[in-house]
Amino acid sequence: MRTTKLIAASALLACVTGVFAQSAQRESLQNVAQLSASGTVEVQQDLISISMNTTRDGADASSVQTQLKQALDAALAQAKQAAVPSQMEVRTGNFSLNPRFGKDGKINGWSGSTELVLEGKDFPRITSTAGKIQTLTMGSVSFALSRERRAKVEGDAQTEAIEHFKSKAGEIAKSFGFGGYALREVSINSSDQGYTPRPRLMAMQAKVGTSDSPISVEAGKSTVVVNVSGSVQMK
Repeated sequence: MRTTKLIAASALLACVTGVFAQSAQRESLQNVAQLSASGTVEVQQDLISISMNTTRDGADASSVQTQLKQALDAALAQAKQAAVPSQMEVRTGNFSLNPRFGKDGKINGWSGSTELVLEGKDFPRITSTAGKIQTLTMGSVSFALSRERRAKVEGDAQTEAIEHFKSKAGEIAKSFGFGGYALREVSINSSDQGYTPRPRLMAMQAKVGTSDSPISVEAGKSTVVVNVSGSVQMK
């Protein structure tokens, strides 16, 4: 009988404790505002990437592969002579070798392609080198932000977003008749939105002018956006 009473008392205590906990939680959630703010910084893109490629066709896979290797090796050797860390990096890209099928479903030849990528911050060096390479042709040009510039710009955008968040939180608290606020939780995330303009005076898959002519390109801008969202306790 005594054991039964002890169990009942424990259950009652747990129930009362749960009620007080729920009540305290409801009180702590009162006068809470959810809000978000953002910071935006527009910056010139400082990284260029030029893809150069070529295709070959032949009766057998070995000859096609050999031709592609020769074209790539020649381009790679020439590009490496101008390579400078962070200013112009050189790397190989996609390589493919695929069979061609006739109407009878049998292999009647092979086709393949290879790619070389020139990337870095030194636009004149990269475009000039691309213009001198004879064994590959222009595939595509793209622009972006380097990690260093993006980190700096992201820091500026984050500072702006936080200031906007704090200002908005103060205004909301004041509008509801409170003297201030306390930060409860916050989340920060970033993104960048950029575009790649069409290179000027350049036809895709074709050389421009003489073999050593630099390719005329013009970078666009990227917009780095940092969003700050969270909740504040008005008091």
